[in-house]
Amino acid sequence: MVLINESHPKDFILLGFTDCPWLELPLFIILLITYPTAMMGNMAIILVSKLDPRLHSPMYFFLTNLSFLDMCYTTSIVPQMLFNLGSSKKTISYIGCIVQLYFFTIMGSTECLLLGIMSFDRYVAICRPLHYTRIMNQHLCILLASVMWLTGMTYTISEVSVTLQLPLCGINKLDHLLCEIPILIKTACGEKETNELALSVVCIFIVAVPLCVILASYASIGRAIFKIKSSEGRKKAFGTCSSHLIVVFLFYGPVISMYLYPPSSTSRDQPKFMALFYGVVTPTLNPFIYTLRNKDVKGALGKLVRNIFSSK
Repeated sequence: MVLINESHPKDFILLGFTDCPWLELPLFIILLITYPTAMMGNMAIILVSKLDPRLHSPMYFFLTNLSFLDMCYTTSIVPQMLFNLGSSKKTISYIGCIVQLYFFTIMGSTECLLLGIMSFDRYVAICRPLHYTRIMNQHLCILLASVMWLTGMTYTISEVSVTLQLPLCGINKLDHLLCEIPILIKTACGEKETNELALSVVCIFIVAVPLCVILASYASIGRAIFKIKSSEGRKKAFGTCSSHLIVVFLFYGPVISMYLYPPSSTSRDQPKFMALFYGVVTPTLNPFIYTLRNKDVKGALGKLVRNIFSSK
């Protein structure tokens, strides 16, 4: 942890949507509904993936990791948002800001890497189906998950620690809904162009490299699908990838606009909407995207619900 120096205030005031105070009540109601929905949906995915033997495969192993990440992702920011929106005191302590910054960044960076790994899994399943179980064995899956988590934590510790060294010169107002790296860089006083450049460069690895893996994987998958002669086979192969593609689009779009562009070039309210989108909306939608477009998950969920009611 970075030591607190004299330029850092004891508390931050999170301004939120100060220009549109009428947004606070609708946003409070939306978060009050979406947060439990996200938690229950992702918990359901984890439960059915663990309890149903048919879902004991690499695809659902990584899906379980995604659901766990999304639960932690939303929990790191939504309770604080609800507290601030529901009261006149819209502050967060400096220590609380640091904790939120670490957890939120760890989950976000790790999810970027996980989406890349999931695309590689789909590539092997469709383009190398005969060798799938041999390539995507349990040892490799655990290794990929371990490297993913370790890389996300390493990136977060280095990037957040450097950001926290920036002088704030007593400024205690953050024009945002939460503590996030680009906003702290934007708030800092003095020369900060180097930090903005460093953030963009490091994010190229965390964001752009997994995205390149995703694009390359789906380019190969697309060629393989078009070689399938039967329309039913093509439909089945595309169905296994469509859910992941939707999740990638929903997550990467806002993240790229937030982290790969200099913070000083963004409009005032853009970071707030982007954070709400990839921090709340996407984790809430992910379980439904995978459930509604996946027969195996729907069947496992239906079986779990029937077992619960029959036991009662």
